[in-house]
Amino acid sequence: MSSSDIFIGETIGTAILILLGGGVCAAVTLKASKARNAGWLAITFGWGFAVLTAVYTSAPLSGAHLNPAVTLALAIKDKDFSNLPTYIGGQLLGAMIGATLVWVAYYGQFHAHLTDKEIVGGPGAQATTAKAVEAQEQGAGPVLGVFSTGPEIRNAVQNLATEIIGTIVLVLAVLTQGLNDKGNGLGPLGALITALVVVSIGLSLGGPTGYAINPARDLGPRIVHALLPLPNKGGSDWSYAWIPVVGPLIGAAIAAGIYNVAFA
Repeated sequence: MSSSDIFIGETIGTAILILLGGGVCAAVTLKASKARNAGWLAITFGWGFAVLTAVYTSAPLSGAHLNPAVTLALAIKDKDFSNLPTYIGGQLLGAMIGATLVWVAYYGQFHAHLTDKEIVGGPGAQATTAKAVEAQEQGAGPVLGVFSTGPEIRNAVQNLATEIIGTIVLVLAVLTQGLNDKGNGLGPLGALITALVVVSIGLSLGGPTGYAINPARDLGPRIVHALLPLPNKGGSDWSYAWIPVVGPLIGAAIAAGIYNVAFA
């Protein structure tokens, strides 16, 4: 695979991942969406199908890492870090593109949600919802969850541990059924297995932090949230932003170590 193939494949694949994954979060969260309040099952399966679609699309070009944690683990496993910047650059750019496309697709819903006094409060409002007040007090705006993750209980040690554990599960699943011998990416069954693993992690381990398990998935859309001209969007919660970046990278390194000791 050439550097250009890797960069283009990761950009396209991660953009699709975030478009569909962030899209299901927008569908469940925003006013005037037909899927509003569809719940956690819709989100977890939406993200799983997003992974499946993104992997199928980008695997022929880049091997479909779509996640700096996966890229780091594979680099540790293979002892080859030469393509690490290319992969991560494409992933971060793709995540930002995908998040921007979510905003475009749900433009009217974002506007309706963020100008509703019951959501954002303001003069003449009957009451601002308790959830919105809590989110604002923690530095997170009322639609930040469409773009990036945040904890239900803010405890840095627990939140970091949750992201580490979830990423270990993901990366071990990728490494053990992993990329094919020719390095051309996940086969069809492998893509499906990875997607179902993501659903499993969301259902079992996603409750505490929203299961970023992917630094680009969280950081890229958080940057977009900070830049987009959304009315009353609130903060981007940068005080928490390091956890969904550092946690998955630590988890990836641990998983690669486990793989090298137990499976290699």
